Amino acid sequence: MAEGKVSESASVNRLIDIIESQSSVEDDSSESSGARYPQDLRSVLVTSVLNLEQLDIDLYRGTHHWVPRTQRLFGGQIIGQALVAAAKSVSDDLYAHSLHCYFVRAGDPKVPVLYQVDRTRDGRSFTVRSVKAIQHGKPILICQASFQLLQPSPLQHQFPMPAVPQPEDLPTVEEIIQRYLSKPDLTESAKQGLNKLLATEVPIEVKPVSPAQFYRHASGEPRRLFWARARGHIGEGDMKLHCCVAAYVSDFALLGTVLLPYPKYKARFTASLDHAMWFHSTFRSDEWMLYECDSPWAGSSRGLAQGRLWRRDGVLAASCSQEGVLRVKPAPENSKL
Repeated sequence: MAEGKVSESASVNRLIDIIESQSSVEDDSSESSGARYPQDLRSVLVTSVLNLEQLDIDLYRGTHHWVPRTQRLFGGQIIGQALVAAAKSVSDDLYAHSLHCYFVRAGDPKVPVLYQVDRTRDGRSFTVRSVKAIQHGKPILICQASFQLLQPSPLQHQFPMPAVPQPEDLPTVEEIIQRYLSKPDLTESAKQGLNKLLATEVPIEVKPVSPAQFYRHASGEPRRLFWARARGHIGEGDMKLHCCVAAYVSDFALLGTVLLPYPKYKARFTASLDHAMWFHSTFRSDEWMLYECDSPWAGSSRGLAQGRLWRRDGVLAASCSQEGVLRVKPAPENSKL
């Protein structure tokens, strides 16, 4: 019986570790701190997170930060805001098809981020923008984004979408936490940790296809699948905006895929080094999309992760790739939660 309790506590401990490493909390200065985001309201990703203030021509400021418990800015937010800044400098008939980013310094959640856009090239079919995200006078991210005038082509193919349960048949992360909280033998410290997670607001709704694998309760292949969408309503609107939201979503849980085969280790330090993304088809980021993540390689304290965002109808909407630093330490065998 004692072994069962230890195992349950270890599962809860790992659940808390994984969610805390991937979710974000809002900066205390945010006007909407602690507010819920009903599905009938405008998405907070549009109204706040990706809403930039224009200071001058090709110069913007982002002030709404979602801060991970690492106290560094969430990389997906910086990528999404950089793409917003780049998109403001191109015509309405151009659509983002790729971006390539390098994270060069950790972001400071206490100060705004400035986005400086360089109009690198304006071509007939393709337009390139370079963006520097700056804090304290130094770049924290360097991003290049390319936009294309849509062109028809007879060359069209894609991989098949994985066969998974539909999102309506799966629990949300919040519902999974509630299941743990309903267990009668859960310790008080574990309850406090899980309730703290429930109070943490993130602008993304997530439904893991396999919760046990998603939260690394057992070793497995470096692959995870989950349904994701932006909280709140965005609508069909501007495709550039949906690409910016997808760029935000793409950084969620991607690098953690590298750790899935190693349940005996937990992350001591993780940081994204670079992030690339390609947009293939139109989509709505406020509708459920399947995020398929896998890791083909890890070594030298680095790991490579790849992701594919699928529309519900089986169309491949976007692909991404990310490398990051992962320094680990042995995970405690017996949790005291």
